[in-house]
Amino acid sequence: MADRSVSGDSVSLAANSTSTSNLVDQTYQVYKRRWFILFVICLLNISNAMVWITFSPIADVTAEKFKVDAFKVNVLSLVFLICSVPFGFCASWVLDTFGLRASILLSAWLNGVGALLRNVSVFDGIDDSARYPILLLGQTLAACAQPFVMFAPTKLAALWFAGNQRATANMLASMANPLGILTANVIVPAMVTSCDGHDIPSALWVMTGISLTGTMLATFGVCSSTPPTPPTASAEEDSEKFIDGLKKLLKNKNYWVLNITFGAGLAIFTSFTTFLDQILCPKGYSNSFAGLCGALMIAGGVLGAVVSGIYVDRSKKFAEVIKFSYAGAVMAGLAFTQVARLRDQSVLAATCITLFGVFGFAMYPISMEMSVEVTYPVAEATSSGLLIVSGQIQGIIIILVLQFLAQPLSPEDLAIGTGCSGGCSGNSTSQFTPQEWTVPNLVANGYAVIAVCIVLLLLRPDYKRLKAEKKILAERILNISHDLRS
Repeated sequence: MADRSVSGDSVSLAANSTSTSNLVDQTYQVYKRRWFILFVICLLNISNAMVWITFSPIADVTAEKFKVDAFKVNVLSLVFLICSVPFGFCASWVLDTFGLRASILLSAWLNGVGALLRNVSVFDGIDDSARYPILLLGQTLAACAQPFVMFAPTKLAALWFAGNQRATANMLASMANPLGILTANVIVPAMVTSCDGHDIPSALWVMTGISLTGTMLATFGVCSSTPPTPPTASAEEDSEKFIDGLKKLLKNKNYWVLNITFGAGLAIFTSFTTFLDQILCPKGYSNSFAGLCGALMIAGGVLGAVVSGIYVDRSKKFAEVIKFSYAGAVMAGLAFTQVARLRDQSVLAATCITLFGVFGFAMYPISMEMSVEVTYPVAEATSSGLLIVSGQIQGIIIILVLQFLAQPLSPEDLAIGTGCSGGCSGNSTSQFTPQEWTVPNLVANGYAVIAVCIVLLLLRPDYKRLKAEKKILAERILNISHDLRS
């Protein structure tokens, strides 16, 4: 009889355990539509990045087409960094106050209208003196759109995806931006092959078509900011209000270590992306090769991000991945700086810039996710958004400083010849002057070395969101078990 009683109690406990597990599973749910929203955010990120970086791989041709100097060509990229600072705070507030859908729609329409306006600058009948201001206005509108979509991945991952999918979802949405840079680096030099830039309008229409597709999908396809049922315990908890969240961030040491060092890495990547053509072409490399290097950097980066995202989803080793990736990126950047000083080293240059991308991008989505982990319950858009704002602020400073440090090309290099504009820069009327970029590159590398030392020595994260989810889940299981026994 005793054995039967024990056996009966075991069966009863097992049944209660199964019932408890089933009830907990029913509490949280994921929906297929999350993949469509992820696709829309990816498309908007891709199109916005293509608009941003359109003119960097053809800086010399752009200078000829719009009758401006190299600095004004760089401003077309720099405006994205400038606008992202004030609009970054605005985007964080919109995401936390009005939700994901409002942010997506604002980004989609600003980006679509900005891309369309750029085409007006190359219409026949537009006065030459008005072309550049119209182009800059279009770039500025698209620049205002960028924070609203770049800040969205962590919010989307937190509200729509299960705990074992968040890093992967964040990786896919975040890597769409560099994927857009890759696409532009491949498409633009392939389409713009003339010396005078008469084929630039065709490239602009390609960008506009992709941007307007994203606008339509966002407008008619994204219908809500949150799912009917949350996917995780943390998703059903209320986030801190925007101002309260900012106050908490000010007191979080781990967050500021991550904020400053991530911002430094993002700023250096932005400067490489902006200046890659100007770094390589004085040493005889063509626009097409510079575009290929940019594409290889992003392709390698996407691969690195995929691997790191999947690994962190399973292991939750955020800090370890960030430290390893940062160190690898710095070493690859140092190697590229040395190789870029030499002529006829295409394979080595391409290899170094690819490794820079592999390691550099591996830490991007992981850093965004870790910013949410170490600051919970601060709203996702606030913690991750300020990381990007940090990168843009530092990027503005670095781009201006590096531009100032660029030196005149030596007579020897000028005598040998450059690859700028396929030889067009030899024209007496050329608006583009090739420069020596060794000193600026070394300064950028020194900045990166300081940042990686800070990461290695001071980053000691406390994963607050993971702990909170475990606590909430344990309390829920206890409550359900108590109800079943009653």
